[in-house]
Amino acid sequence: MREIRAKSVDAGANIAIIVSDFNPTITEALKTGAVERLTELGIQSQALTVVHVPGAVEIPLVASRLAQTEKYNAIITLGVVVRGETSHYDSVCEQVSLGCQQVMLDYNVPVVFGVLTTENQAQAQDRVGGKKGHKGRDAADAAIAMISVLQQI
Repeated sequence: MREIRAKSVDAGANIAIIVSDFNPTITEALKTGAVERLTELGIQSQALTVVHVPGAVEIPLVASRLAQTEKYNAIITLGVVVRGETSHYDSVCEQVSLGCQQVMLDYNVPVVFGVLTTENQAQAQDRVGGKKGHKGRDAADAAIAMISVLQQI
């Protein structure tokens, strides 16, 4: 039986990170965590491309453009959508998650969904180094794992 599991990847892997600028206190913390973790895993800074977009809804379009270049082994998406008083939250969450999934399937490149979808600001804060860990770091780990798995298939 052959079993494929993630292992370390070549430090030359190119990774794009898309960061929503909406709610910058959270999204900058996500970006910092992702970049720090990728560096710890041996990815060189010149192998990283960070693209800022206005909000979460814009993430899938930029992910698609990045994937079209065929330069990246993985794309990490970082943002936060906090539930408000209207149904806008549900629409945004659906658009972003389905859009990222579609890019991944269309271009055969991992698109790691590091977009927080929380009920309130406190939950978001808990996920950038608080009691729920650091989702930026987790997204970096997922990107490396997916690069490794795909390289072995």
